[in-house]
Amino acid sequence: MAYLHFKNVGITGIAAVVPKKIIKNSEYTHFMSAEEVASIIKMTGIAERRFADDQTCSSDLCLAAAERLLNDNKIDRTEIDILIFVSQTPDYRTPPTSMLLQDKLNLAKSTGAFDINLGCSGYVYGLATAFLMASQPGIRKVLLLNGETKSKAYSTKDKSTSLLFGDAGAATLVEKIDNENPTVISMNSDGSGYEHILMPGGGYRKPSSVETLLERQYEDGSIRTEEHGSMNGPAVFNFTITSVPADIKATLAEASTNWDEIDYFIPHQANKFITDHIAKKFKISPGKVLYSLDKYGNTSSVSIPLTLVSRLGQSIKNKEIKVALSGFGVGLSWGTVITSLSHCSVSALGEL
Repeated sequence: MAYLHFKNVGITGIAAVVPKKIIKNSEYTHFMSAEEVASIIKMTGIAERRFADDQTCSSDLCLAAAERLLNDNKIDRTEIDILIFVSQTPDYRTPPTSMLLQDKLNLAKSTGAFDINLGCSGYVYGLATAFLMASQPGIRKVLLLNGETKSKAYSTKDKSTSLLFGDAGAATLVEKIDNENPTVISMNSDGSGYEHILMPGGGYRKPSSVETLLERQYEDGSIRTEEHGSMNGPAVFNFTITSVPADIKATLAEASTNWDEIDYFIPHQANKFITDHIAKKFKISPGKVLYSLDKYGNTSSVSIPLTLVSRLGQSIKNKEIKVALSGFGVGLSWGTVITSLSHCSVSALGEL
């Protein structure tokens, strides 16, 4: 496994923003029966989600989260040396959305900015990149932005995905800190499973055309185009319950840590059944496992920071807590972070 070890680097601030529009899954019966909807809610644990309007993009949600984080903590914007934007729903195919955000946030032109095209493992990969950057002598602060408007990427007539995804944006500040804060991050990939979570049309392998925009009906009754995301639920479930627990166990061992020392387990918010399975496998105390999917659904790479902000918030102010973070999904890709949040500033959840 690819392990990264860090000392004297940490997360010092987090903020998250969700759209104001609330979608109640129990009322989402325009394509499925009330019984089908109720069954999906029970299995996934997703009762509500937030949807961005037609004019709001991932960058807008990230901009609002970043402004909240920078203003709440009175951060000197000239000290932001690197901006990382993680998303699979960027504003444009080109240029990178990170460039737009550098300008809108009034960051210095000396700020390095780039995008990472990753989904549900994106917070783990983003943190790994941010920690690596912040470890360098010439880097002061790294701003990690995770944003998704997945509501625009999936068909409302797809039985396997239409009740899962929501929209959100988050901002995380990573920088050098005074205490050691030993941190271990693992990153893993298995591209042989790329088809399990896929948007086949609209890229350069299969460019947009009348054909890719044509609605098709599938065996389970779902209707979508080739420019909608698709997911093989059983295959993703099997991948998750085999690869993810093994990685968490190995990363804990690499960090010389056990569950008794972990204050909170914050997994990617994909499906409560999956997370419950992982928690039971490790016999994790229920109070240590944090969920936000009941209110916000699967927000892809935003789900971990959104859960931290919405569930912990100011309760961790002036405290040191040790966390295990786990991201997994599209790619297939997965990873684990074992780190401490030492007096981390968490802004109140915002709405846009």
